[in-house]
Amino acid sequence: MSLVLMFGFSIVVSLLVILLIIRRPKRTKKYLENVPVPKTTFLFGNALDFMKNQEYLSVLKKYLDDYGDTVVIRIGPFSKLLITVDYEFSEFLYSSTVEINKSDQYKIMYDWIGKGLLTSAGYQWRAHRKVITPSFHFSILQDFVEIFEQVGNRLVDKLMGTEGQKSVEVFNIVSQYALDVISEAAMGVKLNALEDDTSIYVKNAKDLCKILIKKAFSPINEKLYPLTFMHYKEQKHLDVIHRYVENVIQQRIQEREAKLIVSDETKSNTGKRKRLAFLDLLLEARIDGEPLSLRELRDEVNTFMFEGHDTTATTISFCLYLLAKHPSVQEKVLEEQYALLGDDLKGVKATYANLNEMKYLEMVIKETLRLYPPIPFVGRKLTNDVEFNGTIYPKDMNILLFTYYVHRQAKYFQDPEKFNPERFAYSERKIPFAYIPFAAGSRNCIGQKFAMLEITSALSKIVRNFELIPAIPKHDLEITTELVLVSKNGMRIALKKRF
Repeated sequence: MSLVLMFGFSIVVSLLVILLIIRRPKRTKKYLENVPVPKTTFLFGNALDFMKNQEYLSVLKKYLDDYGDTVVIRIGPFSKLLITVDYEFSEFLYSSTVEINKSDQYKIMYDWIGKGLLTSAGYQWRAHRKVITPSFHFSILQDFVEIFEQVGNRLVDKLMGTEGQKSVEVFNIVSQYALDVISEAAMGVKLNALEDDTSIYVKNAKDLCKILIKKAFSPINEKLYPLTFMHYKEQKHLDVIHRYVENVIQQRIQEREAKLIVSDETKSNTGKRKRLAFLDLLLEARIDGEPLSLRELRDEVNTFMFEGHDTTATTISFCLYLLAKHPSVQEKVLEEQYALLGDDLKGVKATYANLNEMKYLEMVIKETLRLYPPIPFVGRKLTNDVEFNGTIYPKDMNILLFTYYVHRQAKYFQDPEKFNPERFAYSERKIPFAYIPFAAGSRNCIGQKFAMLEITSALSKIVRNFELIPAIPKHDLEITTELVLVSKNGMRIALKKRF
């Protein structure tokens, strides 16, 4: 009897699923009428295309090449995801002051960065953005140049140990540099990842990133994911990271209460103003007259640590690879260093003013960000039904703005696959929403000036100390997307000491 009941139950469930599949298009017929859907497979939608080809960027690029600037991807029988490189639609979304919520794809980060500035929405996002923005004023940013200088010297020392090798994987080394910089800038803590990448925070942060990459592309339903061993490991790493950050916050609070750290006007015994970490600035912030809670502080510090680490490391590494491949561009960067800093490139310290004067190096960085934007997609989730150019997009629709492909379109950039920093010498020709490595609109990257300053400092120091040479054997990048854009076979070059 039980077998009969089970068989009957399975038939009923199957019929309900089929009925939902049949009825769902009818309920949403008014939506997305003019938006093409690549050929789908029953029940799987377009998921099989991604299972067959793990290179997600190339799959999505082919959809857009074949079907137009905006397509709807079906993942399974119900889930839809809209991908677009349409300029006007992108401009509309970036410029909107209403449709600012991040897409569901950011959910994989929630347990780590919670409702920090990257993922929060509504009033919380607006309030936090308002109080955090002053932290990135130029008068504060210039205080961090000393961190770039000190950690940069340690980076050069580590790279010196690779001199003479024909092939050096630079991303891991640069990643340690970026982690040391952002740790000291965000928390006021020296991690010393360049010397010891086995520290408790470094190890758990690295392992957590690997898990989140797998989680992002896992076929397991998000409701079932907490039952997996991967979730168990994720929570163990998060426990360590959260305890570490909370301990730093509590220690900083105690130091402030003991008046070891007070306001921005505090001076050291040398008479110079003490440099405050972003955490100190957050501790001074008030929203509706109230300080940020421990959870809010933790979320924002974790957000700084995530956004200021891999994205910066990726950009510096891609820059080094491209400079090694293009010696004429590298020579122009070096000439600019001599022109600004004088003949003693080895011993000189680049000031905040010097870094801002490196206009050719800035063009190199911008061109690298065009070819290899560290965040290849920007996600939005609609809060309302939106009508645009005759098409209605439904509330709760997840939309991915495909930055990587926009940057490589010939209608915006001549010879788009070519590395040509000089194209940014003519900024007046730039189309605002065709070059968006830091996103755009009200939710653009709040730390972009900090990032550009750090990247400029690191590259200036490396180029002054090393000639960058292509690796032997020849190394071609294999671009893929994880939490950020990366080369899955690493980034290999060779370095030759200049002095």
